[in-house]
Amino acid sequence: MIREIVKIDEKLCDGCGVCVPNCHEGALQIIDGKARLISELMCDGLGACIGHCPQGAITIEKREAEEYDEIAVISQMISSGKNTVFAHLKHLQEHNETGYLKQALGYIKANRENMPFSIEEVHELLHAESTPHGSRQKVSGSCPGSAPASFSAAGFKMASPKEEMASALTHWPVQLHLINPSASFFHGADLLIAADCAAFAYGDFHRKFISGKKMVIACPKLDQGKDIYIQKITRLINEAKVNTITVVIMEVPCCGGLIGMVQTALSHAERNVPVKVAVISTRGEVLSEEWAI
Repeated sequence: MIREIVKIDEKLCDGCGVCVPNCHEGALQIIDGKARLISELMCDGLGACIGHCPQGAITIEKREAEEYDEIAVISQMISSGKNTVFAHLKHLQEHNETGYLKQALGYIKANRENMPFSIEEVHELLHAESTPHGSRQKVSGSCPGSAPASFSAAGFKMASPKEEMASALTHWPVQLHLINPSASFFHGADLLIAADCAAFAYGDFHRKFISGKKMVIACPKLDQGKDIYIQKITRLINEAKVNTITVVIMEVPCCGGLIGMVQTALSHAERNVPVKVAVISTRGEVLSEEWAI
């Protein structure tokens, strides 16, 4: 049978992660700094990720393909290295593909001498639930932005009731699906487009980012209807004639999808708008802030 499968040119891929949230099947992940197709089984070949690759590293190829063969897949995947194999195994586990997982484990055990990892490592991967306090759980089969971590809130001080900080928010609603681009308060405004998690990660978010701006929030990984987001951002540029756009994202790869949506909106817009991008670490630090577009 002829199947359409995603093909990734690793020479062009820079590991930005913009493609990851656009693969609704979860078949793409960033492994060792490159986008990898970890499961042909889950690739629907529709190519939703293609339009979101700024490097043009993703294409769809048609090829003759037999019925899915887990043994063939896992045997070919070994050459891609431990992290890619582990991501595939975790992917099968998380999608309850127990039959295929059993086949993969059987192959690994039968060929353990040729594996770039031990059977004990595989066992730890598939049975990992938690890690000691203060460390990051490294689960190869999940998005890097979903890896749990705990850390101390260094420098945080609880303000007394008299020192309660006032909100810098000046309008409602703020969720991008709910806002009306025609609302008068957006006209000529400096627009802030923030990833949902950013305000929770960065303690001084209101003073540094919201103050003086009109804010909308979105999650490029979990939200549905991203085409509607692009249409609304385009309207904010064309109709509301926003003055500038500041995009605040987290450091995790999937957050880059928010920048991709702004870039797409700008390519559709009738006017140009300067865009600043700020990146927040998962520990609440501003990693970078610069005019990027």
